[in-house]
Amino acid sequence: MSKFHDKYLRKPPWLRTQLTKAADYGNISRKLRSANLHTICESGACPNKGECWAQGTATFMILGDICTRSCRFCNVKTGKPFAPDPNEPEEVARTAASMGVKHCVITSVDRDDLPDGGASHWAATIRAIKKTTPATTIEALIPDFKGKKEDIQQVVEAAPEVISHNLETVRELTRPVRVYANYDRSLSVLEYIAANSDIRTKSGIMLGLGETDEEILQTMDDLRAVNCQIITIGQYLQPSRNSLPVQEYIHPDEFERYGKIALEKGFLHAESAPLVRSSYHAEKHV
Repeated sequence: MSKFHDKYLRKPPWLRTQLTKAADYGNISRKLRSANLHTICESGACPNKGECWAQGTATFMILGDICTRSCRFCNVKTGKPFAPDPNEPEEVARTAASMGVKHCVITSVDRDDLPDGGASHWAATIRAIKKTTPATTIEALIPDFKGKKEDIQQVVEAAPEVISHNLETVRELTRPVRVYANYDRSLSVLEYIAANSDIRTKSGIMLGLGETDEEILQTMDDLRAVNCQIITIGQYLQPSRNSLPVQEYIHPDEFERYGKIALEKGFLHAESAPLVRSSYHAEKHV
């Protein structure tokens, strides 16, 4: 597809959700603000944050809330980031412990301004959580680190239970949707992790951007070819007026079909539904 339509599509009834299922939702938000921490749950306007927080899962966004890239699907701010906070790894670990987080997902903005893309900060954060709450399991939802193996290796050596890196969309739409990111480079990141560790690998894609059925199935095959073990498939929702418009709302039955196909193709676990996001039911993927 070479051009996106810009007409507004009314949301179908199956996309209705409650954002505040967690009884202590406000308390959690206050803890995050007092520690000056960011979560992709809030920065990314995730529809499932209440449910995840109630289940003891939270996704912390480290290295600030300003990204050096400007992907057209994303709600995170773009610009010149501040220097990394050297106290952040310990602060994330303390806050996760105070929140009673059982499974901690860590993600970050892209930090192309840093020599190692922030990899050493990533490793320090994972190790701090492991030291503070050894029983807490960890998923690292990493950027591509420009494909630099030495930077990816720093995260691998910190030994989270799962390392995830999202393709976000099919090959044919990668350039207009992700702008700077490269489809094959993302595959190579997952391939390196799978080939050089026993850590489970995971990736996610969004539907509703104009991809075809054939392209979706090919994307699954591409992920399995690099031994990606877990896949999440969800509906793209336009987070702001400046973001790409939704091209189509995919029916839940289609998501269910894709989930079944993913398992048939050899994925160990597949989350596929309209409101699924990268970290949805992440505690089950360990």
